[in-house]
Amino acid sequence: MVHGAQRPQQSRGFFTSLFSVLKSRFSGCEEGHTELLFLGPKENPELKTIQATLSRQGIDHECLSSVDLKQRFPNIRFTRGEVGLLDKTGGVLYADKALRALQHIICQLGGTVCDGEKVVEIRPGLPVTVRTTSKSYQANSLVITAGPWTNRILRPLGTELPLQHSMASPLSPTPSCIKTLRINVCYWREKVPGSYSVSQGFPCILGLGLAPHHIYGLPASEYPGLMKICYHHGDNVDPEERDHPKTFSDIQDVQILCHFVRDHLPGLRPEPDIMERCMYTNTPDEHFILDRHPKHDNVVIGAGFSGHGFKLAPVVGKILYELSMKLPPSYDLAPFRISRFSTPSKAHL
Repeated sequence: MVHGAQRPQQSRGFFTSLFSVLKSRFSGCEEGHTELLFLGPKENPELKTIQATLSRQGIDHECLSSVDLKQRFPNIRFTRGEVGLLDKTGGVLYADKALRALQHIICQLGGTVCDGEKVVEIRPGLPVTVRTTSKSYQANSLVITAGPWTNRILRPLGTELPLQHSMASPLSPTPSCIKTLRINVCYWREKVPGSYSVSQGFPCILGLGLAPHHIYGLPASEYPGLMKICYHHGDNVDPEERDHPKTFSDIQDVQILCHFVRDHLPGLRPEPDIMERCMYTNTPDEHFILDRHPKHDNVVIGAGFSGHGFKLAPVVGKILYELSMKLPPSYDLAPFRISRFSTPSKAHL
């Protein structure tokens, strides 16, 4: 489950402008109507940037003082004089329903969805050939959207992308191996059922400047009686070993969430009931890569979605299609070009 209208990275106009075409594409995949509440210190620069972007784009929003917040959201405790910015177009999008809807459209248009086939080789050329564990495919153009496995696929094609990674771990002893952030997805039980639920109109929340990294929350719905609250940061992990036991960093991240829940959401139990995991693959600036391969112009790459790409999938798909067919782009792609990095042919080590 992911939330809709805004994230800090989407406070820039080139992200916000992409949302205008999404509502009809994800019709039926949303849960009721929620709003998105940004919380932070009054002088937080991200909060100011987001407010300016919402105003510039004409998106319905409201600035809330500390007094306004206490009156509007009595089940949130404000301990540092926080102010709020309420995006009234926010919402909750269910990933499983959205995927089914997108796959249905693909099949309606004559496409075929092939699950469970690992790519073992890509041979560039015209046509380009893709060999999987099941069979081989040929096409005039190829789109690669391989998430944390992107550089493993691109390396034999003579390029690597600057996807975020840091020190090598015991699981990944060579620094050049792609690293992915493993995020702890935590669900927290309501003390009074329904008090933080979609049905009661509780908003999505995004805390800015309240911890070293962002904290976000989604109202209770996916699991009845459980609110989803996560830390927008994680530990480096080899994607092939993403289910290995907890690390010290995992424990620290959950402790940060426990403190946040205890301080700000007194109607929730201060320890998570359920913990799941997901993976982020980040670029240095946390903006996507949507571009052609620098050496093979019939190979198109979509990567580095940095934890905020899923909700934009229909628009990203349109952009990648236009690139693969060499059509004029519908959007300014300068923010997403590989060339914005200083060494596009080699990952930053």
